[in-house]
Amino acid sequence: MNKVPVELNGKCILVTGSPGFIGAYLVKRLLAELSGGTVISYDSMNDYYEVSLKEWRLGEIEKAASGAKAEHVFIRGNLADKAQLNAVFERYRPAVVVNLAAQAGVRYSIEHPDAYIESNIIGFYNVLEACRRYPVEHLVYASSSSVYGGNKKVPFSVDDMVDHPVSLYAATKKSDELLAHSYAKLYNIPSTGLRFFTVYGPAGRPDMFYYSATKRLVAGGTIQIFNYGNCRRDFTYIDDIVEGILRVMKGAPEKRPGEDGLPLPPYAVYNIGGGQPENLLDFVSTLQTALLEQGVLPPDYDFEAHRELVGMQPGDVPVTYADSEALERDYGFRPQIPISVGLRRFAAWYREYYC
Repeated sequence: MNKVPVELNGKCILVTGSPGFIGAYLVKRLLAELSGGTVISYDSMNDYYEVSLKEWRLGEIEKAASGAKAEHVFIRGNLADKAQLNAVFERYRPAVVVNLAAQAGVRYSIEHPDAYIESNIIGFYNVLEACRRYPVEHLVYASSSSVYGGNKKVPFSVDDMVDHPVSLYAATKKSDELLAHSYAKLYNIPSTGLRFFTVYGPAGRPDMFYYSATKRLVAGGTIQIFNYGNCRRDFTYIDDIVEGILRVMKGAPEKRPGEDGLPLPPYAVYNIGGGQPENLLDFVSTLQTALLEQGVLPPDYDFEAHRELVGMQPGDVPVTYADSEALERDYGFRPQIPISVGLRRFAAWYREYYC
């Protein structure tokens, strides 16, 4: 699909889900590179995980904003509050919207389904409605590798069928893609969905395995390795994710008419993943090495005594594996930072933040 260049400098850019993990990194990158304009962080600061970490990220954003040429505005709000969101669009008229706000977590969705419907369905619907009422140049939104469900064909391609989610979280993300497609068709809103593959890195989400495992090990607890270690994950370092988002933001799907005279939906979906799935046991070993090297754990730490192999958990899948060929073809980028580098950077951050 042809892309229309989108100039970010001098524009208003709305990033929902900042100061969440990915949102915070994206906003800092924008503030570092833009020569003008306004970047809005929009987040509810809910307590799904420790709010203090979100506050720390917000502090890092404010540090970046102090020397930036673009202005930064933080708005505390819930996407399910349609009136508040519309008021933000009315006041700032964002040219580009990056929707990263979502209730994340596969296992959490089993016990707290209402949170997923409110944030991932109603919240995203409100974003789409706002983009319809206040037209934007490009809507970029987070989907997830979870939409592939138990797909046995690897690597996962955006051309694969994704009609069999195995968790409510995955179902809401697939729903977002369908909603975005319908709004792109009906209202000619240029929209791009990004299927992220297991994002990790410093100041990440504490519920992610690498982070929660580190906290348990430091506390002397035991980590559980699911499916007896027979899982493979396409881990993607946060800097690669942000680079991919930024490139996509700058190229919107082209608006063009179909044979019937009606608009063809300016809509696309891409994987952002490294394309190198790691065995979970190998990943754990690399994490352990990084924690020792960075002094997070003592040199004589007995890892074997602190890990347990357990069965598969509900909602989990045995493998995730990204085919990022389309991203590379259209935007000239493919994630490439290896876990040895990424986990070392995480361990160094963890030591500074907690130890």
